[in-house]
Amino acid sequence: MDAIIIIAIIIFWITFIIAVRHYSVYLKEKRILLEHVSEMSDVDFYNSKKSGKKNKKSIIQKLTKYADEFSEIGQRINFFSENQDVRDWLRKSGNRYNLSVEQFQGLKIVLLLIGFFAGFLSLIIGLPFGAYTLIFYPLIGYFLPILLVRSQAKKRQEALRYDLPDFLDTISTSLQAGVSLDQALREVIRFFDGPLREEFSRFNHEIDLGVQRETAYRNLLERNDNPEFQSLIKALVQGLKLGVPIATTFKVQAEDMRQFREEKVKELAAKASPKVTLVTTFVVAPVSILMIAGLMLLNLIYGENSILKLFNNF
Repeated sequence: MDAIIIIAIIIFWITFIIAVRHYSVYLKEKRILLEHVSEMSDVDFYNSKKSGKKNKKSIIQKLTKYADEFSEIGQRINFFSENQDVRDWLRKSGNRYNLSVEQFQGLKIVLLLIGFFAGFLSLIIGLPFGAYTLIFYPLIGYFLPILLVRSQAKKRQEALRYDLPDFLDTISTSLQAGVSLDQALREVIRFFDGPLREEFSRFNHEIDLGVQRETAYRNLLERNDNPEFQSLIKALVQGLKLGVPIATTFKVQAEDMRQFREEKVKELAAKASPKVTLVTTFVVAPVSILMIAGLMLLNLIYGENSILKLFNNF
């Protein structure tokens, strides 16, 4: 009986893992198919997501109206958010909500006050842990903008790293075909999305406005701290001064970035193995042992040859 129960548990977990894997593959294939259909037609299947982003942006814009009134207080209460650090975070995150440093500092105070009133209201109503929410809600409101902006900056730099090798290969091919760098950037950037398109579109716009090329390169370096992207821009600056062929620079940079990305994946995989071992040792194994021990104990108490029946026979 115990062996049948153990086999049933093992079969359940195997089928559950297989079902989760197939469901994730289904979601991935569905997303790819919808993106392909969206590119081939004028139908947009992501209107709900875009409307959600617009609603979120409108909420933040409403909060920034009140944030202007608390900007001076926010700049004085600048724990973990110095003005220079905030300026770097907003610049590297793309600043999708067009916040200034003063508005960001005021937004922290506004959310802190909202958290305080929410905690006070939960205390009056008598919600569970109401006394603790009076402390934690204001802290969450204060640190929420800091964490969100830093997270956006990190994700943006990772997205920049991911798209850069393909972008460089395409640019290198265009340059070898005899196209100028400016024309190649304008044509190739149309087929990319995300921060890479934003950065080089802004670069082209600065060049059109008469900004010197080296200054525009320096602005790219200031807005991004991704090592691969910075090494590329520095190579372009050096090539501009020394006259090094740019197509060769792009090709070498793309190969180096792909090699670095492969090494990064191997490093993450090596770091994940001990974590999986810890989870298996301290979570999965104890739970499995407790389940088996519980089933054996129930079998001893209520089974056919249970202890209760033996005592009843005596």
